[in-house]
Amino acid sequence: MKKSVWMIVAIAMLAGCSQEEVKEETKQVALDNNASKFSYAIGLEVGKSLKNLGEDLNRAAFIDALNAQLDGSTPRLDAAEMQKVKQEFAQKRAAKQVEERKAASAKNKADGEKFLAENAKKDGVKVTDSGLQYEVLKMGDGAKPVATDKVKVHYRGTLLDGTEFDSSYKRGQPISFPLNGVIKGWTEGVQLMPVGSKFKFYIPSDLAYGANGAGAVITPDSTLVFEVELLAIETAKAVEVAPATK
Repeated sequence: MKKSVWMIVAIAMLAGCSQEEVKEETKQVALDNNASKFSYAIGLEVGKSLKNLGEDLNRAAFIDALNAQLDGSTPRLDAAEMQKVKQEFAQKRAAKQVEERKAASAKNKADGEKFLAENAKKDGVKVTDSGLQYEVLKMGDGAKPVATDKVKVHYRGTLLDGTEFDSSYKRGQPISFPLNGVIKGWTEGVQLMPVGSKFKFYIPSDLAYGANGAGAVITPDSTLVFEVELLAIETAKAVEVAPATK
């Protein structure tokens, strides 16, 4: 059964109820038979699909429209008006997301600059001309790679608040990749490491993912922290895609 049908089944059960009545009814319902359990399960699916609308969803209006369709009565909005209001909503929502992204970017940039300024004063932290910061956790005695090398590493990446967004350690498997195919902070930093070393890198946003960010966790202009262990320098050939790719 398609999701749209599930939604109709679930919301039809709520038809005729106000928002507060729906909430109260939900609190009191007993899941003591298959019908009620089925209804509850579908309700969860519908709620999840609509949750991202937040306060923009007027439940009473939504149910009123559903009743109109189910009862075969004339809708209170014609097709042209429905199309217009949906377009306006989409534009408004897109503009809001742009503003939210700008705000997140500004905050991340300010937080990153403050963190790096304080971190640079700590014992053991070194700063390169590009602004990359690093500290040596363990110094190896092997060769150092160049940008065109393929390397094998173990690593752990976090945001400034400690949120871990990736870890080869957790996957239980190191990863290999061309050093010139990753973010600038990695390309520069790993070249400082003799094989067998473990460094901690503090990477400014312009040496990481910049204004684009990466996925839902690494938001625009985030400063990143990586612990990297250089295991080997390998011959250049087709390789896996690294999590820290450009």
